[in-house]
Amino acid sequence: MIEILISILAIWLLIKAIGLAFRITWGAAKIVATIMMILAVPVFIVGLIFAGGFFLLIPVALIAGAWGLLKKCV
Repeated sequence: MIEILISILAIWLLIKAIGLAFRITWGAAKIVATIMMILAVPVFIVGLIFAGGFFLLIPVALIAGAWGLLKKCV
């Protein structure tokens, strides 16, 4: 009878330990995700500015060139 009680207690303790491990892992994952977001968002914004600026450079250059040609012609 005592073996059954100890086995049930051991299984219960194992389940509690697994639950605690999941909670700790989830907390650690949230901390890592927060740090990654803190680091990644500014890099993403800078990347968008530079990449967006690069892709906008061609139409802006065409418009500036057209405006310059119109200004010179008049």
